[in-house]
Amino acid sequence: MDSAPGIPPLVPGRLPLLGHGLFMAGGSGRLKFMERVRAHGPIVRIKVGPKDVTVVNDPTLIHEMLTSQADEFTKGLLFEKLKLFGKDALPVAEGKPHLRRRRLMQPAFHRQQIAGYVNTMREAVEPYVASWDGGTALDVKTEMQLMAQSVVMSALFSATPRRDPAYTILNSVDTVFTTALQRALLPISALERLPTRRNRKAEAASSALRTAVAEIIAEHRAHPDTYDDIVSLLLTAQDDTGATLPDDEILSEIVALLAAGSETTAVVLAWLFHELGRNPDMERRLHEEVDSVLAGEELTADHLGQLPYTGRLVQETLRLYAPWLVTRQALRTVRLGETVLTAGTDVIFSPYAVHRDPGLYDNPDRFDPDRWHPDRPQPPREAFLPFGVGKRMCIGDAFALTEAKVITAFVASRWRLKAVPGSVRPVGEITTHPSRLRMIPEPRTDAQDRSAQSV
Repeated sequence: MDSAPGIPPLVPGRLPLLGHGLFMAGGSGRLKFMERVRAHGPIVRIKVGPKDVTVVNDPTLIHEMLTSQADEFTKGLLFEKLKLFGKDALPVAEGKPHLRRRRLMQPAFHRQQIAGYVNTMREAVEPYVASWDGGTALDVKTEMQLMAQSVVMSALFSATPRRDPAYTILNSVDTVFTTALQRALLPISALERLPTRRNRKAEAASSALRTAVAEIIAEHRAHPDTYDDIVSLLLTAQDDTGATLPDDEILSEIVALLAAGSETTAVVLAWLFHELGRNPDMERRLHEEVDSVLAGEELTADHLGQLPYTGRLVQETLRLYAPWLVTRQALRTVRLGETVLTAGTDVIFSPYAVHRDPGLYDNPDRFDPDRWHPDRPQPPREAFLPFGVGKRMCIGDAFALTEAKVITAFVASRWRLKAVPGSVRPVGEITTHPSRLRMIPEPRTDAQDRSAQSV
């Protein structure tokens, strides 16, 4: 078998250690490295800092690990480091505590409940979109993060921060995520306890997040009859003994939801508008669909089912710019395919690399929303995992999909975003970020003309 650059060929029947350390690769290098590793078989080993880590490349084995063998694994190294948000929060909780917390929070994420959030989502993003200055370049990722953060806070917490506090929250989330990834890629616990500038910055960011959320909780406690949202649900929830949740656990839960909600969907939306800026025909199709369906009306939940092309744009962006790194750790000795993993084995897999596998997707590096058209052959269900699968699948998947469609359609109804000259490349951070994405908003006078004609 030919070796990818910098990686020795594998020996059949064995699981050798690849010599290239993932920690040594930069943000873009990490993505390329994970794609190259895929060529060496269903399961291989790599070096992550001082650790040997097993990489699962085969989507069938990934699916098995996340479903039928889910109880044999914890969430692993990256999620352990994400306990900066709080050790008991749903995204990082394990075992029975995770199951109880997921059951508690699930009602807030039922599809019927999410449909009721659509008007709130639209109202949350409208001030940001209305503030754009036609002809003045935007940092698109930051704008999408601010909008996604506003959606989460409005829909789930009944709170709307002013722009300056919103920036503080956003910067704190970025800092905590960056710190968690750095600690996962160079897992030397002793370094985390040193009073370094980086560690102090991470603690300050975590503290700022918790302070912002504590204010939301205090407002809900002071006016309990005013609110009906996920904060209210957590404040009134009781465990098996009838006791309410400790304040620190409620705080951690809301901080984690805020962080996840303002990061992942925002990055997907940034990439989506980047691709539209490179593909005028796709942008035209989106505008035509949105204009036809809305016909000058405000976007509501009833419109979303009539926007299939908008949905395919979101789905294709989720495919092409999926998370690049997910971790697990074997709780006990377990067989995965032909490989036996001993207890304590650190495992990683890359949705980004799976989604770009030419054996699973035709022309995988091409942005092609119509690959998801129902008349075209679809990839195996194991080959698409932007939200994971199984009992640890992201609880907010339907919320995120709805939010992405709402923001895409709302922006498209008013603006077109034109690319600013310069290269934009994917970077492996906590998710797959654009390196630097600036675009120029231009008001859609054609949409205004059509709206006037429809009245």
